[in-house]
Amino acid sequence: MNEQETILLESFCASLGLEVVFAGRGRMTLSSYSVVRPGLQLAGYFKYFDSSRIIVIGNSEYEYLRDLPLELRHERVQALMSYHDIPCIILTRDLPVPQEVIEQARLTGCPILRTDRVTTVLMNDLFYYLNKKLAPSITMHGVLMDVSGVGILITGHSGVGKSETAMELIKRGHRLVADDSVIIRREGDTLVGTSPELIRYFMELRGIGILNIKNMYGSGSILNEKSIELVMELEDWVEGKEYDRLGVGTQYETILNQKVMKHTIPVKPGRNLSIIIEVAARNFRLKSMGYDAAQELISRTIGR
Repeated sequence: MNEQETILLESFCASLGLEVVFAGRGRMTLSSYSVVRPGLQLAGYFKYFDSSRIIVIGNSEYEYLRDLPLELRHERVQALMSYHDIPCIILTRDLPVPQEVIEQARLTGCPILRTDRVTTVLMNDLFYYLNKKLAPSITMHGVLMDVSGVGILITGHSGVGKSETAMELIKRGHRLVADDSVIIRREGDTLVGTSPELIRYFMELRGIGILNIKNMYGSGSILNEKSIELVMELEDWVEGKEYDRLGVGTQYETILNQKVMKHTIPVKPGRNLSIIIEVAARNFRLKSMGYDAAQELISRTIGR
């Protein structure tokens, strides 16, 4: 699990459309999914205060602070900002930043940001951002494709034909998410895969070299991220090994403690892997809607 992540203030503000009033330390460490509105703290109650959370000051907090006597206002702001691990303070509704907050920010290095959005909207945006940023994640070797709307992670040892199969799927109108390296994060009960920024849209084909799929096939051939619903493991055909022919038993791959349906596909000359994966995606969608061809055949056979 991502216990914390340190990001540049510039990147954070760009992602959420925030104005920098005071950059402070220029970076922030995120470690909590929660956001806090400091009403209780401005009233002087700091028990159970979690200073690792982003602080949002809305209209209520701002007006309360303005109504405090000047000396008490200084005291409360100083007490609040004495916690040096506060990631940042964000004011909503384009509220002017109180002078006391700016003064303390200069002492502590705490970034001060602002937005014209109302507080509720900003907090929803922050919850979504933090849940994505701090979600448990791993990086796996493989290719992630969107095939007929189904997110399919193609795995297998190096050289088995993952990228060649993905290229054939792209030619057939399906979309590439990531080649070679797939970053997978768990959002609730859903696994979402994406590509590392550095190699996004690129693919390596042995004998040809590096290709830019977006430039070659257009923006309709790529997707930035996709939920992973099916794992297709390609392996060299092993003579004498029993492979599933009916599809009655279900295999699973466990990724980040989440089970994902899996098919093991034997590879040998003459097998059209792209067609097999396309069919697997369509069959997965049918099963998701409650239809299972294998069970229907068994029912017909038993019924005779």
